[in-house]
Amino acid sequence: MTALSLNERIESARRRFGAALTVVGHHYQADAVIRHADLRGDSLELARRVKETASQDIVFCGVYFMAESAALLARKGQRVHLPEPSAECSMSMMSEVPVVETVRRRLAENGRKVVPLAYVNSTLGLKSLVGAHGGTVCTSANAATMLRWALEQGDAVLFLPDRNLGWNMADTLRMPVAERAVLSVRGKGELFDPAAAAKARLLLWPGFCSIHIRFNTRQIERMRAEHPGARVVVHPECTPDVVAAADAAGATSFIIRYVNEAPDGAVVIVGTEINLVKRLASENRGRVTVLPLVESACTHMAQTTEKRLAACLDAVAAGDDGFMVTAPEELRENAKLALERMLRIMQTDA
Repeated sequence: MTALSLNERIESARRRFGAALTVVGHHYQADAVIRHADLRGDSLELARRVKETASQDIVFCGVYFMAESAALLARKGQRVHLPEPSAECSMSMMSEVPVVETVRRRLAENGRKVVPLAYVNSTLGLKSLVGAHGGTVCTSANAATMLRWALEQGDAVLFLPDRNLGWNMADTLRMPVAERAVLSVRGKGELFDPAAAAKARLLLWPGFCSIHIRFNTRQIERMRAEHPGARVVVHPECTPDVVAAADAAGATSFIIRYVNEAPDGAVVIVGTEINLVKRLASENRGRVTVLPLVESACTHMAQTTEKRLAACLDAVAAGDDGFMVTAPEELRENAKLALERMLRIMQTDA
């Protein structure tokens, strides 16, 4: 089937559903998919907007943890569907709940109050664990604010699962390096040594984003040499040395705004997922030159294709729940508590 016929098939299905169905797409989706989205944004923004839509069925073009969050926040009766149910996030899978619980329990054995703080790029199970133990979640946009809050709640913070985001936010807060420690979680957490982390106020889980870990300072140096005067903007999931070498770092919404507000004639080098970089380049063509620091694609996001989206819409129309994602009842209360804590804190901080 050609791309054109797939496009027609998807748009025909969307017209048949009308307002009863909304397609949402993450910024990292390919253009062939994102063009069918009624809403586009980052993971939490889209999850929160699901509840605001009148649609009964939501098709989430992204990865599994995003659809989980949408299902958690959806209204009663709303259904969330993922075109490719096997599309995972490698970083979210680096913090297995049983391992995290083992480490959390051993950290608490010496009487310290360790507050867990989870990046939203995590499983519902991890969000539930965090909520159950007085913690909360954060986005890349509010991570510094949430880390400051968490540090005020106890003796230390266990930041999960992205060590780079946590380290970069500690830099933003000017936390001494001596107060930070990247944990070793070998042996499923059983070999973890609490004494090694006893003096640290920020305990970083050793996870990372497979997209942003690919960027390095040599690439920045090369691009600056090839494009004198160019501005470099990167995502805070990049390593601390890359963030330090860039002109600016921020969440996806920040990167989009940074490019869109760049002066006419500027050259902007962007260090994030390639689909977003290409889209920014296309949208700003003729005004600003947008180039990737290096092409870095998310293979998990790429699993959602027009073909899978079309199959998902056919299944929804037929009443087939094969693409549906739910938030397990035993995880809902504490996971929602973690999210609600973050929203309440951000409202107070505003």
